[in-house]
Amino acid sequence: MNDESFSAVCTLVTGRTLEQAKGMHIGKTEEEYRKAVDKAFLSPEVLRKLSLNEGDEVTLKTRCGKVRVRVYADAGLPEDVVFVPMGPTANALVGSDTEGSGMPSFKGLQVEVVRS
Repeated sequence: MNDESFSAVCTLVTGRTLEQAKGMHIGKTEEEYRKAVDKAFLSPEVLRKLSLNEGDEVTLKTRCGKVRVRVYADAGLPEDVVFVPMGPTANALVGSDTEGSGMPSFKGLQVEVVRS
């Protein structure tokens, strides 16, 4: 674990967003889609704890991988949750193990948020 002032351990949740869905219909190779999925939403409390502003970059790390994304506040999220829109960025964090179900777990993984 890194110095506590530079990181926080949270729970990863992924899902659809309106912006992500619009980008998907325009095309997954288009810039609009990439911008819609290359981000993470955190509670304002976690942003404050890590001395982050909206649009700052962080590294998200799980046991399956790590990514760099820009962060944005979502006051509706519990303090210990990180939301990432479904897409290539989220896929890099959840890995491919399906535990026999045919589908990897897109929710509930431990994720470390590291201030860059």
